[in-house]
Amino acid sequence: MTETPVPKLVLRLAIPSMVSMVVTALYNVVDAAFVGHLSTEATAGIGISFAYMTFIQAIGFFFGHGSGNHISRALGARRYEDAGVMAAVGFFSPLFIGIVAALVGLPLLPQLVVLLGAPVNVVPYACNYLRYILIASPLMMSALTLNNQLRLQGNARFGMIGIVSGALLNIALDPLLIFTLDLGVTGASLATAISQTFAWCLLLWGTTRGESVHISFRNFKPSLACYREIVAGGLPSLCRQAFNCAAAIMLNYAASKYAPAGQEASSVAAFAIVSRTTMFAFSLILGFIQGFQPVCGFNYGAHKYRRVKQSYLFAYSVSTLMLVVLSLVGFVFAPQIIAIFRDEDPVLIEIGSRALRWQCIVFPLVTLGTATNMLFQNIRMPFRSTLLSIGRQGLFFIPAILILPLFFGLHGVEMAQAVADVCTFALSVPFAVWITRKLSNLVDE
Repeated sequence: MTETPVPKLVLRLAIPSMVSMVVTALYNVVDAAFVGHLSTEATAGIGISFAYMTFIQAIGFFFGHGSGNHISRALGARRYEDAGVMAAVGFFSPLFIGIVAALVGLPLLPQLVVLLGAPVNVVPYACNYLRYILIASPLMMSALTLNNQLRLQGNARFGMIGIVSGALLNIALDPLLIFTLDLGVTGASLATAISQTFAWCLLLWGTTRGESVHISFRNFKPSLACYREIVAGGLPSLCRQAFNCAAAIMLNYAASKYAPAGQEASSVAAFAIVSRTTMFAFSLILGFIQGFQPVCGFNYGAHKYRRVKQSYLFAYSVSTLMLVVLSLVGFVFAPQIIAIFRDEDPVLIEIGSRALRWQCIVFPLVTLGTATNMLFQNIRMPFRSTLLSIGRQGLFFIPAILILPLFFGLHGVEMAQAVADVCTFALSVPFAVWITRKLSNLVDE
């Protein structure tokens, strides 16, 4: 971690991380693709549920990044017992939170989906999909934590095995449960819950392999100091995902409110498809950028600041180039991409194509804020990292989705994310310049 050439090291760590992130996103994409063959309302139903999925990610990433960043620095400083305690606290805490979320959410399921923005004719489909997701919440939250802990230890390969195996199982179960057993939307939900449980088992097994920090309940020693460290390293992720959740809910409401008369379900479904499509592309880039995080954590802990800067610039440059290519493909083939999910609804395809093209125009700008945010997160600069993490969806998208439709109607909803991404890029530039100069001025030991 401190001697291998940085580009080679980042690439080696980025590939399994990219696979894990893309496959994590694949859960939602595969469900949407299969459910799209049922009806527009069914597609809208799983779109409504996406907001709760972001809540699951918020908890999992918070504890995963918070504990994982600390574990990374502790291993770099050879504090192995400290790393073991943090691994246990980081793993069991989201497990308990997920149990509480399931117990509260299941009895209030219809009210929950209405709160998430479901139109009346979409409520039954959203309930059917969300039911098994709620039941699996404890394992889904802690699985995300395990994956990030393994990745930030430099053992992303074990995380990749668990995530990929679960996704492949999901792909196999979806047609079986949805069509063969005629379970419809419920089948898609059940397939996701089963596959996520399987992935959780493999990830937990991964912590017992090689040089991974083992998870042991005997090391579960929660303390104010532990949670303070988790907050310092995980607050940016929590804030980012919390605002993602709020943004998803507001997008559901706006898509329904400004939809053509009688086409509320088509509009909600269109934006749900665009969200999954862009999330899939962004997950590829996010996985690559995450490849530099263990390099950053280890080398910052070892006071090798030149390697920290080099890994940051390399991750940003390559990820931006990748996103340029993906955005060009998305812009040119937008109607065809949307039609993959639901080809029998021309209104859905029209709305989705416009929204996807707006997103693709500015999508490459996203990487600067993402890379800089992760750098701040790893070197324990929580305020700057949190500010950048909430910029895209919190500081800019939420105001955009409230203001732009007032002037442009549905077109304002379609362009809101693109406007937010331009503003986020402008916010990120001075932070990126400052930290690059700071790392240049620090002296290696």
